[in-house]
Amino acid sequence: MNATYLRLEFLRVLREPVSLFFIVALPAFMYVIFGASQEWGEFRVGNGNVSMYTMIAMAAYGAVTATTGVGGSAGVERMQGWGRQLGLTPLRDWQYMAVKAAVAMAVAALPVVVIFGLGYFLGAEAAGSTWVISMLIVFLGSAMFALYGLLFGLAFRTEGSVGVASASLVIFGFLGNVFMPLSGTMLAIAKFTPLYGYAALARYPLTDGYTVDLNSGELIPGPLWQSLTSVVVWTLIFGALVLLVVRRSRGRQ
Repeated sequence: MNATYLRLEFLRVLREPVSLFFIVALPAFMYVIFGASQEWGEFRVGNGNVSMYTMIAMAAYGAVTATTGVGGSAGVERMQGWGRQLGLTPLRDWQYMAVKAAVAMAVAALPVVVIFGLGYFLGAEAAGSTWVISMLIVFLGSAMFALYGLLFGLAFRTEGSVGVASASLVIFGFLGNVFMPLSGTMLAIAKFTPLYGYAALARYPLTDGYTVDLNSGELIPGPLWQSLTSVVVWTLIFGALVLLVVRRSRGRQ
């Protein structure tokens, strides 16, 4: 991996205030408004409280926004000829991808650290192991959405495609039981959306897989295998679609 290129890429991302707003500031603001500052934030959920539940969700949303954006920009760069420019340098393809992967995860760490830090000072409560495990799941699990962003970048080849991919995460957040508890038919639909398994897996150390039915107030169990299956299946789907787009683009050249 080229350390100089890595540093320059990371600094380039940090110099984009709009991106940082959606990656860090917006999820942090949503956590403060809908989690830390609300009376229901103190209600007990699993081995912690609702504030912790909301904090995990907002950190997850920020992390996937980060990896989607970096993955999408990598795809656009490749399709617009940046790869050929790099071919004139000693930098190899695997080094380029390694740098992009490292930048994506470094940027994803920003909302995780900021929002978990806010939660610590603003009343989020849970067992010590829950903090550590949930943070690791949020951070590592966000890597699958780098493929999602890459897919959009490769398929549509414009900077606008990265914005569309990131914006679509808001819709997936509502449909995937991330922003508010779903029940009934909506919860059944949520289990087939990309963000559901990732968010449920991140919350599992807190809730043991249970979610709240807003209509009855009852707890609905969510087996661990469902969350794991969702993450694995969607990762494979994103990866397969990326390979398909790459092969088609080569065929047109």
